[in-house]
Amino acid sequence: MKFGSFELILISDGSFLLDGGTMFGVVPKVLWQKIWQPDDLNRIEIPLNCLLIKTPQANILVDTGIGNKLDNKFREIYCVKQVTDLAHELAKHGVKFEDVDFVVNTHLHFDHCGWNTILSASDTVIPAFPNARYVIQKQEWYDANHPNERTRASYIKENYLPLEGAGLLKLVDGDSEIIPGVRVLNTIGHTKGHQSVLIESGGKKAIYWGDFMPTSAHLRIPYHTSFDLYPMELVELKKKYLRRAIDENWLMIFEHDPNVGFGYLVEEGGKPVLKPVVPEE
Repeated sequence: MKFGSFELILISDGSFLLDGGTMFGVVPKVLWQKIWQPDDLNRIEIPLNCLLIKTPQANILVDTGIGNKLDNKFREIYCVKQVTDLAHELAKHGVKFEDVDFVVNTHLHFDHCGWNTILSASDTVIPAFPNARYVIQKQEWYDANHPNERTRASYIKENYLPLEGAGLLKLVDGDSEIIPGVRVLNTIGHTKGHQSVLIESGGKKAIYWGDFMPTSAHLRIPYHTSFDLYPMELVELKKKYLRRAIDENWLMIFEHDPNVGFGYLVEEGGKPVLKPVVPEE
């Protein structure tokens, strides 16, 4: 999608399965299954839609999917499907790993930073993007390296620890500009150090929500996942940012939605209505 002087490209790293209830928290199944029909084991398929932002100044990759380092047991548990993956999708768009200038991780859960690192020929875990600075919130970095009983299963240290030793880590504290036109917003809710990416070019604005609002279904204020550690902060920030999204006509980009990648939220009859956008080929 052309966006001012930028180009926005959704990059797939495949999908995986999760229990449907975990994606909708306290919302009863009788309601959420109207939006997302689960399989016989109550699982729903979660797409992994990363975002490539091509600008005249830099190539920026937002989130890196689930990666290719997981062992067979882990892949079987989550039914990871990668008919295509991030590496192939980047190549399809003419981007080599060496061409990426910034990697922005919305947070460090395993399905958002898997391709941060890869295995070398000697089976050593190394950064996948050797010329990139990896932009992560200081709070998220701390929490990932000091997990508790509830959060420990969400983090795989091989996905991010090698970045520090390679000197590629760029920690930011709160809202911060990456390059002119691309900035991160500290959207507390899913984790304390979660960040979304606000993009501005040619008088237009776009937002990549990450897991702050992982799908278009989560535009509903009460809808949030069971993984959200700060649900009340999330609710208040949702109200704030959805108001801005409507008033400022933000293009919204969803990381885990199976049907809607891009869309605008507009008010019709006093109610917010999502208008999906299909990018031109």
